[in-house]
Amino acid sequence: MRMSDGGVDGSNANGRSVEGRSRRRSRLLSAFGVGCYVLAVIVGMFLLGDGFGLLVRIPLWIAHGVLLVVLIDTLGAKKCGPYAALFIVVVSVMSAGVAGMARDGLTLQRRGEEITATVVKERRDKPQGRKARAYHYTLERRDGTRVPGPEMEPESGRYDIGQEVTVIADPEGELGPRTPGEADATGELLGAGAFALAALGSVALMTWRGSVAVREAGDRERVAQQEERLREALRTCAADRHGYIKVPPEDYPDVSHRRAARIAWEAGLRAEAAGNRGAWRFREAVAEEVPRD
Repeated sequence: MRMSDGGVDGSNANGRSVEGRSRRRSRLLSAFGVGCYVLAVIVGMFLLGDGFGLLVRIPLWIAHGVLLVVLIDTLGAKKCGPYAALFIVVVSVMSAGVAGMARDGLTLQRRGEEITATVVKERRDKPQGRKARAYHYTLERRDGTRVPGPEMEPESGRYDIGQEVTVIADPEGELGPRTPGEADATGELLGAGAFALAALGSVALMTWRGSVAVREAGDRERVAQQEERLREALRTCAADRHGYIKVPPEDYPDVSHRRAARIAWEAGLRAEAAGNRGAWRFREAVAEEVPRD
């Protein structure tokens, strides 16, 4: 009879193992899908950044956050899902925004031409409170033709009238000229990538947290099932000639002897501490009682 029970338990354990592996694979696939979705949103909002105003983008980010809460729930991290979704949305906004700052530099690097121009006019913004007054410069080529595009707005530094400066100009005239250093978008791209990695890292963390939560829930369920089987055994098993109800502890691997004593006490029995010889023994009165949890 014991061999039969062991076979059944072994079969159940194998079934649980296969089911556990299947759930892990499903969770990993879900995490991969959520990560791809987060990246797709960042790229999409970067591409749509100039074509839509805040009145359109803000509702889109809100909808993205709500959907993220649902997706993170599928990873098992239900308790911290809203906080993780908010963090992912924030860093995604920053990633798309920083990448948008690099947009003009990337465009100039792709289609611009490097020229040497002369500063022929200087203009400064009107005072607006404590806001810094930016400088604007009109540039001309050496042949006297104006450099195409808006005025040059240097990020830092000033230029003198008549000073020569090397810039990258947009042949199509849509973007203002920039110096090669200011047109370099490496820093912005690295920043955008760092924010995107933070978003993906949060997805990975939620996957791990969900895995832990699912495993802990499975452990609690397994212990609860073993405790319920022990209660059933104490109710139904016949006592031996000494009046003891004996149960094999290997049938309840996740239940401690002290916990078993508590379950027996709830059923009106006491757990014997001495002379068990590989079995747990329970009776209404015992020589030495096991302490209860």
